[in-house]
Amino acid sequence: MRYQADAGNIRMILAGDAMLTRKLSPFNEPPYLALRDLVRGADAAFANLETNVREAGEGIAVATQGTPMTATPDLLDELKWFGFNMVAAANNHVGDYGPGGVVATADHLRAARIPFAGCGVNMAAARAPGYCDTPAGRIGLVAATSRYKAGDRASEQRADMTGRPGINPLAYDFEYSVSKADFEVLTRLSRELGLSKERERKRSQFYAESEAPDDSFDVIDFFDQRVVRGQTSHVRTIVNKRDAEANLRWIREAKRQSDWVIFSFHNHEFGNAGRLTARTNVGLEEPAEFMSEFAKAAIDAGADVIAGHGPHLTLGVEVYKGRPILYSLGNFILQNDTVRQVPSESYQRFDLGHDATPADFFDSRTGNETRGFPAQKEFWETFVAEVRFKDRQLDALLLHPVALGFRKSRAQRGRPVMAEGQEAADIIHRVSRLSERFGTRIQKNGDVAEVLLR
Repeated sequence: MRYQADAGNIRMILAGDAMLTRKLSPFNEPPYLALRDLVRGADAAFANLETNVREAGEGIAVATQGTPMTATPDLLDELKWFGFNMVAAANNHVGDYGPGGVVATADHLRAARIPFAGCGVNMAAARAPGYCDTPAGRIGLVAATSRYKAGDRASEQRADMTGRPGINPLAYDFEYSVSKADFEVLTRLSRELGLSKERERKRSQFYAESEAPDDSFDVIDFFDQRVVRGQTSHVRTIVNKRDAEANLRWIREAKRQSDWVIFSFHNHEFGNAGRLTARTNVGLEEPAEFMSEFAKAAIDAGADVIAGHGPHLTLGVEVYKGRPILYSLGNFILQNDTVRQVPSESYQRFDLGHDATPADFFDSRTGNETRGFPAQKEFWETFVAEVRFKDRQLDALLLHPVALGFRKSRAQRGRPVMAEGQEAADIIHRVSRLSERFGTRIQKNGDVAEVLLR
């Protein structure tokens, strides 16, 4: 007897950040239902669940400069109604209600019977794959994030100490290279400002050598940033070796335990292109170096698809060894300005008193919608990726443009519909342009983009 999965054929849909606070099922516009049907028709449909999931009283809000994202458990049924059957839970919002909120999120996902990965009661649980069984094969999901608050990172369980609930991290460091002359200036300033002596005192106390490094001929620590002697000034990002090795180990595990592997990577970091000229994040168009390097390492370890997200903007697409790297899928549901409660610190950031409401906070932080997400259409123009494999080889990679209601009312925008006409063309043009740096060619077929594989 032959199993269907033996054929090595599968159709996946991958969407970006789902920040939902409202129901999805009441609406019936044709472009909206067309998108829902696209998702429902896939063997596997993935999204990044960029929110905490909790009932009132589960977890306590922590201070954040972002949106304190929280969704009620019934909204998980809305995601299932839309057709999603697996989600990532490694991002910078899962921890918005502390360790208790992380545990609640995992518990509610299990109760909803939605396979997930990326968070858990300790590091082992957060790093472990989630699995989704489909007629086309078993899909293993490993999810990590490089953007998180200090307390969000899960900790490892010990025989004598319970682990901390949190997310699966994939940390990184910046390395700044400067000319010989500038390096000597920074070395002198480090001495004159007492930075070198401060690190020496730390090393004499309870700090590890790596936490308070001594200066050397070629490397100094300047205000907790690594600076190296080089030829020119530039900056690069370097993945954390321990986190990288752990994530690759679990990707290899997922490969041994499933037919297909998706690696979900949430990050807000960008590469050097636009670093000196971009006035807003929209002008940052290149993924961070460490993300590109690790994405390829993940494929070498067995990942079939890299699903990137986090910047809230679409980035380019690369095909590496016959496997797609989607550097950023952008937003899919963007309802972050209709959360119903906001911590006191959020109001205080904008000098709002105790009688202020959530709407007051959202108006203040966006300058009455003249800055941030509401002011720039690129945050509201995105795509979902359709990935098809045949005989275990990548057979088609289609990008379906999606619009999220730019300039519509706060009560309506953020819900995705199929983009059409000029809006679809603009979305395709952006991803095509941003994919050129990877040698990727994209062809527009009506309102859909096709990545040319041959």
